[in-house]
Formats: sequence, C-alpha cells, structure tokens
Amino acid sequence: MAQLTLEQAIEAIRADALKAVAQAADPETLESVRVEYLGKKGQLTRILRGMGELSEAERPVIGKKVNALRDELTEALDRRKSELADAALGRRLKEEAIDVTLPGKRRPAGHLHPITRVTREIQEIFIGLGFEVVQGPEIETDYYNFEALNIPKHHPARDTQDTFYISGEILLRTQTSPVQVRTMESRKPPVRIIAPGKVYRCDSDVTHSPMFHQVEGLLIDRDITFGDLKGTLALAVRRLFGADRGVRFRPHYFPFTEPSAEMDITCFHCEGRGCRVCSGEGWIEILGCGMVHPNVLRMVGYDPEEVGGFAFGMGIDRVALLKYGIDDIRLLFESDMRFLRQF
Repeated sequence: MAQLTLEQAIEAIRADALKAVAQAADPETLESVRVEYLGKKGQLTRILRGMGELSEAERPVIGKKVNALRDELTEALDRRKSELADAALGRRLKEEAIDVTLPGKRRPAGHLHPITRVTREIQEIFIGLGFEVVQGPEIETDYYNFEALNIPKHHPARDTQDTFYISGEILLRTQTSPVQVRTMESRKPPVRIIAPGKVYRCDSDVTHSPMFHQVEGLLIDRDITFGDLKGTLALAVRRLFGADRGVRFRPHYFPFTEPSAEMDITCFHCEGRGCRVCSGEGWIEILGCGMVHPNVLRMVGYDPEEVGGFAFGMGIDRVALLKYGIDDIRLLFESDMRFLRQF
C-alpha cells in the first residue's frame, strides 16, 4: 500500500511539473520550476533522499520511476527553454525590423585637412619647377640635425630650437633640413628637392605647436646665384598666395646659409597699409632662405669652389593660418568637426 501511495505521489509530481513547465512564460519562471522539482532541495531530490526508508523490493521500482521522471522533466525544460528563446528572437526581429524602402541616412563626406591641402599645393608648385619630393626620418641624430648643418655643440642657435632629446645623441628633428643633408650624401650634384614633414620643438601657444609641419627646399648645381633663389621663391609664393602679392627679402642669420634672408609678403588683411595682424608693418614673414653655407657643402663631400646652391624653409602650418584666416594654430590639431567642415 505504501508503494502505491509513493507511486501516486510521483505521478502527481509529474503532472504538476509538466504543467508548470508548459505555463512558464519567461526564462526566469522556467528556472524556478527547475529548482522546485530538480534542484538540491527539489521534490524529486527529497524522494531520492528518502529511498533508505524503503524496502529492498521497493527501491529499484521507485528509483526507476524517479529517474525516468527526472529525464522527462529535463527534456521538457530544455524544449521549453528553446521555445522561449525562439519567441524572444521573433519579438526582437519584429521590433527591430528595418524598412529597406526608407531612404538611407546620408553620411557626411570627408574633406582634406587644411595641412594636407597646403602641403599638396606646395608640392605641386615645386614639382612644376623641377623639384623632387623626398622624405626622411623624424627621429634623428644630433649630427644630421645640427652638426652637419653648421650648428656645432654649444652653438647659440641650438637654444632657439628647444629640442626634444630622446638620448644624448638621438632627438626628434627640429627641422626637415637633415633630409637635405642625407640626400646630398647619397647623390652627386645637381640636386633639386623639397622635404615636407613633421618637426618637433618645445613650444606651445596660439601660434606655436610642439609638433608642426615644415617644407624645406634645396637646389645645388653650378653657377647658382642669389638671383636664382629670389626668382624661384617669388614665383612659388605668388602661385601660392596670388600673382599680385608683394614680396620682399630682408637680411637675416641662419647658421647653415650665408648670406641669409627672410622673405615677407604683403599683409592679407591690410594689403600693406599696416594693421594689428602685421603689427603695423604691412608685411608678414613667410619663410627663411639663403645660399648654402660652404661648411655644409664640405660636410657632405661637395666642393664649394665647384658647386653652390640655395635652401629655404617654410612653415606649412603658418601658410595654412594665413591662407584660411585661422587665428589659433591649435585648431589644426584638435579634430573639431565644426572647424574641419569649413574646408
């Protein structure tokens, strides 16, 4: 009689458990059903723990029924879990359905950065004049960045560079002039190159950046004069800023050129009359230049009695500021889309 009562209890548990599984509306409820019947303290577990109180004849019968029910419930739980997952996926697909007939979202078109625009324009001008574009390392040696350019150790000009030193002899280049030296070492005259690229100096304010862009040029050949320098640069600057732009050259000092000069152009804002932008002078400095110093030629194995030439250096960032009327150089490096969309 006891065996029949236990078997009836097992059958009642089966009916209740299968009904609870079928009615579970979400994964959380289904998990509660599993714990209720198959968990460590579940109803079937309690029956198994009480098997010791049964007779030897009852144990295999009851054990077989409990194990069969456990397998049946496990299968029913897995099936219901799969059904709930499919239903959830169906609802999500319905909620996130995309109407492919709707017009798409237009992505904003990219634009060339002002630095890229100016660099390419400068390159096109000088390529048209017969110059070649060359590149060089941004991490340089003290020799190529200074000594080969007639700037020995303890030279006052080094103080104006505010150099980022990596070690005693290794640094971030302060100019692209080392590219000129490396090129001359590997070639015989004539040499006609420009070297655009990034340079680094310890300086940061509205008109200076610790990383900025320069383009430096070099022409080495026989019978090159200062007149060739003036004609080349005047033509290039007028193509860059307009044919009616006034230019002038002022004496200056650079350790790697002699004689040296700075080149000015008439102010964009006042057209030479004098204003706040040009400090009342009517002119804006645009580049430095000069005839290559004989010591530089000797350092690369050239005979200054046989060949000569000129070199120049121009700040690409400064040109961009002037061409586009930008009053803060930091805007060029902040990736502000409101600023960049203007170009």
